[in-house]
Amino acid sequence: MENKSFLIIILIAMVIINISLTGFYILKPTESSITGEVTKVDSFEGEKVITKVDSFEGNKFVTKVIDGDTVIIDGESVRLLGMDTDERGYPCFHEAKEKIEELILNKNVILEKDTEDKDQYDRYLRYIFLNGKNINLQMVEEGFAISRFYPQNIKYKEEIITAEKYARENKLGCKWGATPEPKSYPEIKWEESSESKVIGACNAGNYIGQEKTVEGKVVDTFLSTKSNTLFLNFEKPYPNSCFTAVVFSSNLYKFPENPEKYYDGKALRIKGKIEEYEGQAEIILEDLSQIETGN
Repeated sequence: MENKSFLIIILIAMVIINISLTGFYILKPTESSITGEVTKVDSFEGEKVITKVDSFEGNKFVTKVIDGDTVIIDGESVRLLGMDTDERGYPCFHEAKEKIEELILNKNVILEKDTEDKDQYDRYLRYIFLNGKNINLQMVEEGFAISRFYPQNIKYKEEIITAEKYARENKLGCKWGATPEPKSYPEIKWEESSESKVIGACNAGNYIGQEKTVEGKVVDTFLSTKSNTLFLNFEKPYPNSCFTAVVFSSNLYKFPENPEKYYDGKALRIKGKIEEYEGQAEIILEDLSQIETGN
C-alpha cells in the first residue's frame, strides 16, 4: 500500500514539473523587439527547439550607396520601396545618389518591411527611417525620385503619391526642377608634336602588348545594360571593328554623361597598352586623360 502511494506521489510530481517546463517555453519573451529577430519553435524527436530567424528589420548601419534607390546594409543589398531613381547615364543619376549618401550613408537607420521580403534580384525590400523620418518618402518629396510600387508593397502609397505631386507642382529637385546645364568636360586637343607617335586604329593589332596612342573615328558604340560596360568601336562597326576602347562599370563615372552618345562619330586618340581580346585589339580606359579629341 505504501509503495502504491509513493508511486502516485512520484507521478503527480512529474506532471507538475512537465507543466512548469511547458510554461517556461510559452512565457519566455523573445528578443524580436530588441534585435529585430523573431523566434520559431520547432519539434525534433519530441523536444522543443527554439530557432532565431533574422527578419532584417530594426536598427541597422548603412555602409555603402549603390545608387539613389539601392544601398548596402550589413553586407546585404537593400532596395528602397515606393520610389525609383534614374539609372546611370540618365540626368538625375548622380544627384539622387549624392542625396541618399548625404541622408543615410555611414548612419544608423531603422528598416521597416512591407509585405514582400525580397525582389527577383535577391535584394531586401525595405522602407528606411532616420530620426523618425521616412527617407523613401523624402527622396520623392524633394524631387530626387518618382513614386513606384511593387504590387504587394503599398504601405505608404498614399503618402508617397502625395509627396510626388507636391514635388512636381513645385518643380523641386532634379526630377521636376529646371533642366540643368549639361556638364562640360575638357577635350584634350591633338598636338602636332605627337603625330609621329600615333598609329592608325586599323594597325593597332600589330602592336599588341605595347603602350601606344591609337587614332581613329568612332563609328559604333555600345553600353551594355547587363554589365554597364562601354565599348567604342573604331573605323568599322562591331564585330568587324579595327579597334575598341573599353570602359568598365567601375570607371564609367569618370566619363561624360551618356558616353555612348557623347563619343559616337568623333575622331579620337586613345592612349594606353594595346591588348588582344577574342582576336581584336583594344585598350582599357581607366581615366579621361587617356582620350584626346580631334579638332
